[in-house]
Amino acid sequence: MPRREDDTEELLARAEAGDTLAAGELLDRHRARLRRMVAVRMDRRLSPRLDPSDVVQDALAEAARRLSDYLLKRPLPFYPWLRQIAWERLVHLHDRHLRAQKRAVGREEHVEMALSEQSAMQLADRLLATGTSPSRRLLQAELRARVRTALDRLPPHDREILVMWHLEQLSVSEIAALLGLTLAGVKSRHRRALERLLGVLDDKDKLVEP
Repeated sequence: MPRREDDTEELLARAEAGDTLAAGELLDRHRARLRRMVAVRMDRRLSPRLDPSDVVQDALAEAARRLSDYLLKRPLPFYPWLRQIAWERLVHLHDRHLRAQKRAVGREEHVEMALSEQSAMQLADRLLATGTSPSRRLLQAELRARVRTALDRLPPHDREILVMWHLEQLSVSEIAALLGLTLAGVKSRHRRALERLLGVLDDKDKLVEP
């Protein structure tokens, strides 16, 4: 992560100096991460109409239009800023295509999109320790279903930080920027979310440590 951040700062400096190639590389290098975020959160009902790559492409085009303003103000670190644009685009598409009630786009806490079944199961898998024996695999499968159910019972802000940390694999500093928290606050919230999940499961031996 430090190497990527160093590279990003170098590209930002070049883009600010008018290097259009640097600006293009700056946007394109985060395409895969943005696609993962969109794929995790896109409602399955949108799948016949939209592909995550299309959402990302639209977000990157919007980011290109707003890049010069970003370089002047730097309201967030670059990837959280870019991700926020993709998030806003995804919220708009959910509202437009699913006719949801209009909501103000702000920080992650203010807008929640339900996880797809596939994403929820992926998160359950990430939270479970690995095993190889047949009995262990059977136990894992049973617990996986329980984790999936428990995730639905968590408060939205707890579920959201688990998604950011384990599925999107955002850094602590990126989560802090998006949620307006300190680094210690992010770690504390993540720990509390795991503790609440463990409380629902009442099975502390099967979850990985934060």
